[in-house]
Amino acid sequence: METANPIEEARRYVANAEEIIKKSKYDPETKSYKDKKYVRIAGDTLWKGSLIALDAILHVRTGKGRPSIKKYQEAAAKRDKKLLNYVNNGYETMHLFMGYDGSKCKKVCDAGFDYANAIIDHCALLMPEPVCA
Repeated sequence: METANPIEEARRYVANAEEIIKKSKYDPETKSYKDKKYVRIAGDTLWKGSLIALDAILHVRTGKGRPSIKKYQEAAAKRDKKLLNYVNNGYETMHLFMGYDGSKCKKVCDAGFDYANAIIDHCALLMPEPVCA
């Protein structure tokens, strides 16, 4: 079920990632999650939600194939340096550290959620206002 508003859709992905990470069961003694499987899934979900918001303002999905991170970085650099910083840090944290590595460290996972929200919030600010007829 895709919503018409990409920002709302991206926020839905973050909410889903919050539910997923809970399945990993946090261990306060070690300050980490117990199951990297759920950390990976949550990281991938956060990154996909971030891409939905980024696609709404950067329009890098043209032509054949998937856009690389380089295309997102180039488009973000042209649009907004703050957005570029969020994209770079978000990619490393959500996609690489959480999604690929399955880092169980709570600080890393918290940073992934923070970057996803920062990307989505910043994209919401950059979205053009709807024209009322």
